[in-house]
Formats: sequence, C-alpha cells, structure tokens
Amino acid sequence: MTNRERVIASFNHQQPDKTPYCIEFTMPMHARMAEYYGDPNFADHLGNALTFLSTVGPDGWKEVASDIWEDEFGVQWNRSVDKDIGIVCNHMVTSDTIEEYVFPDPHDPRRYESFPDTIARAQGQFVLANIGFSLFERAWTLFGMEDLLIAMAAEPSTVHRLLDRILEHNLARIEHACTFEIDAMMFGDDWGSQRGLIMGPQMWREFIKPRVREMYQAVRKRGKYVMIHSCGKVDELFPELIECGLHCFNPFQPEVIDVFETKQRFGGELSFYGGISTQRTLPYGTVAQVKDEVRRRLEEVGKNGGYIAAPSHAIPPDAKPENVAAMIEALQQGAPWTPK
Repeated sequence: MTNRERVIASFNHQQPDKTPYCIEFTMPMHARMAEYYGDPNFADHLGNALTFLSTVGPDGWKEVASDIWEDEFGVQWNRSVDKDIGIVCNHMVTSDTIEEYVFPDPHDPRRYESFPDTIARAQGQFVLANIGFSLFERAWTLFGMEDLLIAMAAEPSTVHRLLDRILEHNLARIEHACTFEIDAMMFGDDWGSQRGLIMGPQMWREFIKPRVREMYQAVRKRGKYVMIHSCGKVDELFPELIECGLHCFNPFQPEVIDVFETKQRFGGELSFYGGISTQRTLPYGTVAQVKDEVRRRLEEVGKNGGYIAAPSHAIPPDAKPENVAAMIEALQQGAPWTPK
C-alpha cells in the first residue's frame, strides 16, 4: 500500500498493511536531530504519510522588528523565545471595530499557486490543506484572549459577529482549496488546557460548534476528509465533533486523554492522529520505554485502522535525540498486519 492508501484505509476504519505515521519537529529540535544524524536533510527520509499545504497568503509572515513577526491578519508575534509560533503582542480588533477590520483576501490566487506542483510531487502521499488558527484561535489573536473570554459572557453578540466574519473568510479558503486534488482539510483551533475546555462546554456549544459544523460540512460536501488539531483535554467533545462531520482528531495527547479507552469508545466513528507522549516519554523516558510506547500505540490503537501514529505535537527541544531516533526506528519498522 502507498501512504495515501494507508491513511484512507485508516479513515475508513479498515486495517492497512502498516500503520501510517507522521513526525514533525520544532525548529530547535530539528536542528538537534540534524546534528545527531549528521545530516541536515534527515527529515526527507522519515517516510511520513502526510503532505501539508498552507493556505496562508503570499505576505503571510514578515519580520517587522527584531524577533517580531506579523501575520497576514496584522497580528504581531514575539518570537524571541518561541521561534516556531511566538506570543501575541498586539490587538487588531475591539468591540467597536469589528465591522471596520479588513480581512486578508481569501480569493487571492497566490494563496493556492503552489498547490499543483506540491500535489504532483506528493505521489503516494495523503495531501491535506491546512487552515491554522481557524476560529477560536483566530478570534482571540485578533481580540485578545482575556477580552474574548469576557465578551463571551458579557457581550455575546460581539463574539458572534467576530466569529461570523472569520467563518466567512474560512469558507472561502475551503472552497478554493477543495478545487484542487487534495485529500483533506485540516483545521487548527486549540480549545483545551490540560484540565478541560478553556471556555467550557456551554460556550463552546454556543459560539464554536455551529461554525465548526458549517466548515466541516463544507469540506465533506466537496468529497474531502476533515481533520482537527486541538490541544488539551477536549475528549468530552468527541460525540459532538463526530456529529459535526469530523473524520480525524489530533494531537491525541496521552497525558490528558486515555488513548486506549478512547480508541475503544470512538474508534468505529473517529480516527486519531498523534498519541506518542512529547511531555513525558520523549524527554524523560528511556529508549526501551519509547520503543514500548510506540509498539503499544501501533498494536492497540492501530488495530483495525483509525490511526496515524505521531508524536502528540511537533517535537519540542527538550526531547532526548536518542529517544526521538528510537521512535523513528520503531515507526519505520511498524507493526505489519496479515490480511484476513
């Protein structure tokens, strides 16, 4: 089977010949592993099953001051510490300026001009187009986290209007991206902390769920799979996400979600992507513990499909290189399945 065939079989809850996997790194950890292997191009040989396409515009990121990067929405990110994402350090929208704020153009063809070549090079790979910071995250980056959470309680009409404008922008990006020969759309939108939903279930259902459903259904109507990345303990939402049309959940953090119980409960309706501990095992475990964890993920969570094995996030720089190498080796070796 090709990697694409393995992912599609998994999303259809069928057993592939080998569990597909995808390994991503933060920039500092990528540098550490390049030094460990003595090969700056080591990541080209991982065997990842997924190819990602960005829907960010051509002027998506620019450095406007030392370590201050501005995205296409005008949001500025301080990357003096976190080189991959950064910390938001400005506000673009207030309650009084939602209608005046000018969104970047989702119809700009330059957003999608790299798609055909990347898709052509991704032979045998599962190709997905990504919309990061897709709804709640986009709202708080524009409005401010504290201000948005307060407004959910005190000014709900303000939040609804802001989210409607974000939804309109996203639906246009979905429409354009899905005209290409992609397999899936992936949305990034962290709703959780380590203890539960940031905004609580009631407000998630009021503000987030209806718009999530609309985005997911827009993707499904175009014959593509739907994937979500949402950090934290958000497993209480799985029945509703399935109802909304979700196919695959990431990052599947084992520190806050019981990956085995969750696979048993929801594995017939939902697939999972992630599940290997970046908070405990990769930084603090032994090589033997890493190999055992990967083996159990492949054999138990990967049984009957429904799984893309992966670290539960881009690997942070505190992971031990020898542990990361052991994980890569175990994933490449895989758990072959004998067809029945």
